[in-house]
Amino acid sequence: MRIEGIEAIAIDIPLKRNFGGSTYDVLKRSTVITRLRTAEGIQSNVYNGDNRADGLEIVRLIETELAPLVVGQSVFAYERAWQAMFERTIPNRDRKLLLEAIACVDCAIWDVIGKATGRTVHELLGGYADEVPLLSIGGYYIDGKTDADIASEMLLYKKAGIAACKFKVGGLTPEEDAHRVRVARDAVGPDYTLAVDANRGWTAPDAIRFARLVEPCDIAWFEEPCRWTDEAAAMARVRAATSIPINAGQSEITVEGIRRLIDAGAVDIVNYDASECGGVTDWRRAAALCAASGLTMSHHEESQIALHLIGAIPHGIYVECFGDPARDPVWHQMWTNRPPVSDGKMAVPRGAGFGIELDDDMMARYRVN
Repeated sequence: MRIEGIEAIAIDIPLKRNFGGSTYDVLKRSTVITRLRTAEGIQSNVYNGDNRADGLEIVRLIETELAPLVVGQSVFAYERAWQAMFERTIPNRDRKLLLEAIACVDCAIWDVIGKATGRTVHELLGGYADEVPLLSIGGYYIDGKTDADIASEMLLYKKAGIAACKFKVGGLTPEEDAHRVRVARDAVGPDYTLAVDANRGWTAPDAIRFARLVEPCDIAWFEEPCRWTDEAAAMARVRAATSIPINAGQSEITVEGIRRLIDAGAVDIVNYDASECGGVTDWRRAAALCAASGLTMSHHEESQIALHLIGAIPHGIYVECFGDPARDPVWHQMWTNRPPVSDGKMAVPRGAGFGIELDDDMMARYRVN
């Protein structure tokens, strides 16, 4: 069964307000849909990523640089296909963007493998758990946002049945953000899972000061606490200074980057993102490395992919979503057969491959290529 062709579709959906974190703005929801087909008529239907600046360039990379490398190849030779695509990273270029394009093709290959064999990707990878706890990203910085607004936002996620929230910090002083976290904790009560995410917003001393202020709030993890320049060493300092587990990995684009975080003693939890790192094929390598190192794994966003990955391994703990419908119309509307949330968890989709069905009308309305 050989790959016959690949089409990529860039999607941009404007948002009604800014859903930014400490170091970035979010004014639209973007993704890339990849349709890889075989001569037998099997076709992938999978979407990856939220690159709000370069969707059209990702499409170009898929269709002009990567497709010629894999068309004609066996769909089951995913390691060979991945290595051929990864060789394109050797020249001096934007490797992060290329890895995102590789992720689209690699995930499409796994989707087709599942459809060809009548198996879910979850089953192909190990099939450990049939459902996974769901976490909503939240705590957005919005001008004029009050403590009452923070409490209302947190209760929205709790009332939706979502098991946890990853709360944005790192955009204010440690003291100001610690106050916001205490408001969030008081709103949801002591039994709700609350994590924090600084998006690389602080120096190590500020991150340590913040961590000590919020330790009484029973924080599940502190994600990406330190600035990018010497991140692994800085996170190791923070990890040594607090009882809160440290989570990172979403900003890495290779399994070697995950290995460096582990070697530095910088992490307790790894949230490697298959849509950033080159797809399922490389994510599997990181999962094996984390298992051997005694680390647990979450996954940065992308629950349509992450349910299959995190659910496949015994050391997976959470998948992420945007619980506010205004933040992610793809998750809430375009993904038409998304599993319901039940008791804080989502079931792994049962359809072959990734089992994703999309709203064709909505896709046609918001495609930009």
